[in-house]
Amino acid sequence: MADETDNREAPHVMIVEAPYYADIAEELARGAIEALKEAGASFDRFPVAGAFEIPGAISAAHKSQIHAGRKVYDGYIALGCVIRGETTHYDYICQESARALMNLSVERNLAIGNGILTVENRTQAWARASMDGKNKGGEAARACLGMILLKQQFGLEL
Repeated sequence: MADETDNREAPHVMIVEAPYYADIAEELARGAIEALKEAGASFDRFPVAGAFEIPGAISAAHKSQIHAGRKVYDGYIALGCVIRGETTHYDYICQESARALMNLSVERNLAIGNGILTVENRTQAWARASMDGKNKGGEAARACLGMILLKQQFGLEL
């Protein structure tokens, strides 16, 4: 039996990154980009102010595709890092960015790889972001690509 994915175009993905912690965000992006290149996928990178703005950027890109009547992005990768501080701001940003990404995934049927780290300190962030460590950027890219493939298998394109 032939693999149904043989005749499909390589996916094109939007990477939305919050460079608040620029070094960590860049390492996450390196991991994601390597995974996308290994899969033969193309991508565009868009910076936003912080993790809170990532779902809005993804929503705007998706809405622009609907209005244009053509698919630009097959999937989306959210990259950033939120480190706990002295106030409850951390809790709101973590919960609301994750909730908004899940809503986009479920309600709008978007293929999203969530690579927003939510950690206590920079040491934890680096352990998760590092390509020699947990490589969460690469993991987010592979999750996105997996969801793109699943959507294609169910005939759920744009």
